Amino acid sequence: MHFITALLGVYRAEIGLVVLAAMFIAFVRERYSPTVIAVVGACAFALLGMLDEKALFSVFSNSAPLTVGAMFILSGALIRTGVISRVADIIMTRAERRPRLALAEVAIGTIILSAFLNNTPVVVLLIPIMFKLAQATGYPVKKLLIPMNTVAVLGGCLTLVGTSTNLIVAGIAADQGMAPFGIFDITLYGLAGTIAGVIALICLSFLLPSDAPSIAGENGGNVQDYLTELVVPQDSDLIGRAVGSLGMFGRTVKLLGIKRGGDIRRRDLVEEELHAGDRLIVRADGAAIMTLRESDQFELGIAADSRTSGQEGRVVEAMVSPSHPSIGERLMDIPFLHALRVRIIGIHRARHLPGPDLPETRVRGADRLLIAGSDDAMRSLRDNPHLIGVDVSRVRAFRRKKAWIAMVAMAGVVILSALNVVGIGLAAVIAVGLILITRCIDPEEAWGAVDGDVLVLIFAMLAVGLALEQAGSVALMVGWITPLLQSAPVWSLVFLIYFFALILSELLSNNAVAALLTPITIAIAQQLGVDPRPLIVALMIGASACFATPIGYQTNALVYAAGDYRFADFVRIGVPINIVVGVAVCSALVLLG
Repeated sequence: MHFITALLGVYRAEIGLVVLAAMFIAFVRERYSPTVIAVVGACAFALLGMLDEKALFSVFSNSAPLTVGAMFILSGALIRTGVISRVADIIMTRAERRPRLALAEVAIGTIILSAFLNNTPVVVLLIPIMFKLAQATGYPVKKLLIPMNTVAVLGGCLTLVGTSTNLIVAGIAADQGMAPFGIFDITLYGLAGTIAGVIALICLSFLLPSDAPSIAGENGGNVQDYLTELVVPQDSDLIGRAVGSLGMFGRTVKLLGIKRGGDIRRRDLVEEELHAGDRLIVRADGAAIMTLRESDQFELGIAADSRTSGQEGRVVEAMVSPSHPSIGERLMDIPFLHALRVRIIGIHRARHLPGPDLPETRVRGADRLLIAGSDDAMRSLRDNPHLIGVDVSRVRAFRRKKAWIAMVAMAGVVILSALNVVGIGLAAVIAVGLILITRCIDPEEAWGAVDGDVLVLIFAMLAVGLALEQAGSVALMVGWITPLLQSAPVWSLVFLIYFFALILSELLSNNAVAALLTPITIAIAQQLGVDPRPLIVALMIGASACFATPIGYQTNALVYAAGDYRFADFVRIGVPINIVVGVAVCSALVLLG
């Protein structure tokens, strides 16, 4: 025991580097998630006595993870209030008129959105839009998905709130005594990289594959569209209005036909006047259906008992078992619809929209149903052996009337922090309080919008970085590196830090890389007597602008799966873009920083 204690006393810094090397090996092997590795690494430092209890818990006072969490919630509020969906509807409307011009507009819009929102939900939303644009323009979808992802990542490098990585680096740098970063302090350098990246994408588009995805389907596997019917009530104020004047049809709600009596009209519907009892056959996603349900303008879906309203009770999702006795029969004849006071308000079928209308749809195994009814009816459905996974639907209606509050809250964060009225962390927390008190988003949805895995990873890597600093490992590494860089020009340090962070982030978690390299970068700058700020900006952007592997950034993995790409597809286009963007950013830092 005394020997181990003595060993830790003499070789404390070296042992810290051994633990760090073990963590890097574990990151590369990917047998465990980065979060698990980071937590175990922090625990190892604590057990070895390199991180005491006070130091370990001091990382929770860092504002960066809390700011990241607040920005997740603000992004969730913009989604919940339908702001992001409305933007997507505008894009698709423009694409129907001028599809090729819409591509440029989508690129610009993606860059702007990603500069202020977490780019993961932005990319999730845009994936199905890219599939639609591919159909409208005739471009192969594989030539659109990677460029869309690239501009989203580049947009995130334009502001301090664009990515969680930027906030992490800024938070650690502030703790190390550097002047706080403003929200637009990195914009000029990120803009240089964005312009260079877009030009590179245009020039190198021939490197993108053009074959069709074999598994993704029409929407890239990201959207659940339901077939439903909207019944015009007898006393509705919509009677006599033209369908085109309703303003409700777009990307999320598409009118397929109007059923009047026994006939279904499917053409020239825009000028058609609505009659009492008309049934509008529509395709809509879950959120749109729930929004229509709360609007009280229509009665949704079908029921055996006309007194059963789709607005009453709660909504559950259920999957039809392959052993269901009604397989092949009409949905209108499914037994529980007649045995219980429920209403089927939508049916989803993977990779195919059922029809011709809701009552006449022939039931298949694995069909997903949205069912509205009382609590008693829902309990009976859960006991039905022919329905799988009956549970309260997780899709919610858009709160469009509160969209302006969510937009004001997000704009307030940007403006107040840009003018240095309050820090970005405090502004974000105040904005979260505003959207919660005004019910733009419910508390459980707000906490669900927070990516806990990211926050735990950040806290754990902050602890690892603090342990390395206290153990002397950072000083030891700086002592090794400094003589090699003593005679190097300052501009070369910017390039070195950028591309070192880039290479590591292509293989490891970019948040982990950023948290680990920030204190080392600052220490190197101080040792060499140079301004650390350009080096920190190079680290921020280099750790995020990773395009050469599907694991380089979280959104890379999303389009990798949706587009059915090969690993080599990313390498072929990503490596030259990495180089072009890196040279542009570093050159801007050297010339303007």
